[in-house]
Amino acid sequence: MTASATATAGHPGDGPRRTSPVLHMDAVLDDPHTRIVVCCGSGGVGKTTTAAAIGLRAAERGRRVVVLTVDPARRLAQSMGLTELDNTPRLVDGVEGTGELHAMMLDMKRTFDEIIEAHADPERARQILTNPFYQSLSSSFSGTQEYMAMEKLGQLRRSDDWDLIIVDTPPSRSALDFLDAPERLGRFLDGRLIRILMAPAKAGGRSAFKLLNAGFSLVAGALTKILGAQFLKDIQTFVAALDAVFGGFRQRAEQTYRLLQAPGTAFLVVAAPERDAMREASYFVERLAEESMPLAGLVINRVHRSPAPALSAARSTAAAEDLEARGEHELTAAVLRLHAGRMLLAAREHREQEHFASAHPTVPIAEVLAMPEDVHDLAGLREIGELLAS
Repeated sequence: MTASATATAGHPGDGPRRTSPVLHMDAVLDDPHTRIVVCCGSGGVGKTTTAAAIGLRAAERGRRVVVLTVDPARRLAQSMGLTELDNTPRLVDGVEGTGELHAMMLDMKRTFDEIIEAHADPERARQILTNPFYQSLSSSFSGTQEYMAMEKLGQLRRSDDWDLIIVDTPPSRSALDFLDAPERLGRFLDGRLIRILMAPAKAGGRSAFKLLNAGFSLVAGALTKILGAQFLKDIQTFVAALDAVFGGFRQRAEQTYRLLQAPGTAFLVVAAPERDAMREASYFVERLAEESMPLAGLVINRVHRSPAPALSAARSTAAAEDLEARGEHELTAAVLRLHAGRMLLAAREHREQEHFASAHPTVPIAEVLAMPEDVHDLAGLREIGELLAS
């Protein structure tokens, strides 16, 4: 799946560095057997930008690509020259080469509605879509966003309209929550509480409320305040109407989960060279291994290097102090101190990468140097893609 070569990823002046495999991004994107690339990582590490950049690069190398993001920020749309993104893939203009690039942003509730409309007859669908409990569930139930991201991925893959799907995973505390979401939602839909509510006559008034409070306290507490005494009736009506499509939820979730484990999928863990982000990256790598998910490699964004690595931080600081003591060349002294700070930052980042490489010596790595400004157009995304592939 991933073409990687063993190479020394060190830089002049960095000192000895562990030999690590190099992630060859173009080999991943050019492989016609690669049909899904999933970008995961903690928040604020450039995951969305990475997904957009590799989507653009793949399109310009001849692939027909769709990028699915769940990031509500407008950065992706703006960088691709689009006024908006929604639940429908939109063609991106300005792509150079023979491929095509489409982009879309997950609409959680609309995706849930589409599932109901596709798997229930019109009257049953109407009952579900207008049910107050369903409207709350589809908008705010824990794990719904992650589950709908999985659903949308499955829809895109089954349509076969694109030969490469890039997924920007949800911005949750753990970027792998979307792997757990289908099971969580499936447990809820198939759980004991639901079976009891399917037979309200057996449970009977007060006992039904007791069971409801015991088995569904978090959701029930919030919704009861909104819906009042009508809540139990609404949830029973919802469950009865949704009974016909319960099996489809679990079946499709299992299909998408197996799709993520298949050879045609490649996971990219995205991180910044900072302690917390690299620890999260280690967790993601280990979790993917536990779930038998195919890992392509690690992308480290915003890496800092100095244009004069031979001049150490200590020598630069000493030279600046000497100039300041003599009251000479204040500007030169300031530049030397700036260089010293840059070298210390690079050294800290280097140590964090070393810790990761020690724990995961076989994981291919690609580095993207820090950009002077945020990416805001296709040219910026193209540059990121070139850095990833260099």
